[in-house]
Amino acid sequence: MTRKQALSIKIHVEQLIAACRTGFPVDPDTQEWVRAQLSSNTNLICRLSQLGLVEAPQSLSLGQFLSDYIHKRSDLKELTKRKLQTTKKYLVAHFGKTLPLGAITQGMADDFRLQLIGEGLSDNTVRKHSQICKQFFTDAVRHRLIDENPFADQPATGRPNPKRQYFVSREDASRLMNYCPDLEWKLIFALCRYGGLRCPSELVLLQWEHIDWETSRILVHSQKTEHHPNGATQIVPLFPELRDLLRDAFEIAEEGAVFALPSYRSPSKNFRTRMLKIIKRAGLKSWPKLFQNLRSTRQTELEEEFPTHVVCSWMGNSESVARKNYLQVTEDHYDRAITMVQKQVQKAAEGGGNAPNQQEQALAINSAKTNKPRETRGLLFTGATCATGAVAEEGLEAGVNFRGKTYTLAIAGDSRGIIRAEQL
Repeated sequence: MTRKQALSIKIHVEQLIAACRTGFPVDPDTQEWVRAQLSSNTNLICRLSQLGLVEAPQSLSLGQFLSDYIHKRSDLKELTKRKLQTTKKYLVAHFGKTLPLGAITQGMADDFRLQLIGEGLSDNTVRKHSQICKQFFTDAVRHRLIDENPFADQPATGRPNPKRQYFVSREDASRLMNYCPDLEWKLIFALCRYGGLRCPSELVLLQWEHIDWETSRILVHSQKTEHHPNGATQIVPLFPELRDLLRDAFEIAEEGAVFALPSYRSPSKNFRTRMLKIIKRAGLKSWPKLFQNLRSTRQTELEEEFPTHVVCSWMGNSESVARKNYLQVTEDHYDRAITMVQKQVQKAAEGGGNAPNQQEQALAINSAKTNKPRETRGLLFTGATCATGAVAEEGLEAGVNFRGKTYTLAIAGDSRGIIRAEQL
């Protein structure tokens, strides 16, 4: 604070004291100064009110502030506003709508977080509510309604949760499609599972004019990413799993129909409830994130065939987001790895011990302290995988020079890459 500012405060405070003692009205300049301090220096006004020099400021209630904030955010999508309304509901239920906004402390914010955890909300859901609370109270700070944000140090960044990942196999997808009640629901499921579309935001915007039958491409409009540069749309291939379903739906659509899913454009439509019923009828167990897991499954599949930047372009996400939230390690990956090892070891045994690798084979042999022929454990590299074991029976014999000594190797023909070494 400068000397000039301090002197100004001193003059106005003296005017307030004089008016209080004499009963005369406060001069207009001091009245204007007090009104300015109400929005710019709430601490000073609170101190003056404690001394009886000004009336205590009326603190805005929590409920009124939250309602005003959500109402003024005309820039937000309706789905985003519904998320803000949900967080508002939790805040009002915990604190009460009449609580003065400035009465909420950091400790009370901690208690609110614990309340959400106690209600069984997942860690990422609690973090999302904390993020929205930060957003609410940051606005209050910027408008000088409060001095500090009580939610400022609350963890709010979402974290990947591998336990909620689930790969929906093609077998399960095919079974589920058979239990969809109508063609529209088959299309909803297929667009999510094989097209990777977001549900419901990208599904409900899909129009027939967005489908280019000749070039086999679909123009997908995305509300979630439209604020990013070139993020309003992405072009998705018209995959074979989608073409026939879309063609059937197009042929039975009413004359002049615009949207591909006309029956499910209302915000009141509950996709999750119907999806759970279909899964139950199909005799399957529901997965943690009904629609996001379908999208994640498709991205994991496509990554096996196409470069990451290409798949991300189709899916409308970034490579970092894909690695963090979408790509999965599946049972098929393990099965293929085991099969590859078995084939390489078998081929090595049949071909004289030379495994078909780009990497040079290394063989480490440790002698056993015994008078018997030295039976050892061998290490056979096969790419990023190795196998070790003890000898079961002799297979193909071959000579090898190792550290200046010549050994006869008996390589067993089983899948473990087992060897026996005898020094010549």
